[in-house]
Amino acid sequence: MGLFGHRKSREERAHEIANKVASGKGFYGRATRAFVGGEDFARLQESVGAYNTGLTAQQLIAMGVPPVPAVVVSITDTGKLVNFDPVVELVVDLVPQPSGVAGRIELQTIVSKLQIPRAGEQVLMVADPAQPGVYLYAGVS
Repeated sequence: MGLFGHRKSREERAHEIANKVASGKGFYGRATRAFVGGEDFARLQESVGAYNTGLTAQQLIAMGVPPVPAVVVSITDTGKLVNFDPVVELVVDLVPQPSGVAGRIELQTIVSKLQIPRAGEQVLMVADPAQPGVYLYAGVS
């Protein structure tokens, strides 16, 4: 705790700045939007969105939301990187559950460059309670 209250960690501050840049709000957001073209700004927003999805999946698992196993059908590189980790197009089939959850999911997500899933491997997905029917990538099982 600092002299004038709780100081945010560098990670918290960086996360705040990245969200402002992606939303086009605040000094950083307005400056980025002014200097970067519309197409590049859209790519930036997609990358920050993928980063936020990964954080959301980790938070949901920490809160006790059970992960759902899935099998990778295909994985395609988008050519984008977030913190040196690739953003990929991932197609998975959910493993049928007793609750009736099953189906094919296509999503764009960040994967760890140390644990890139391959076709046929099992991965974990987590249901997003804020958006019914939407699943988030939660890593290799």
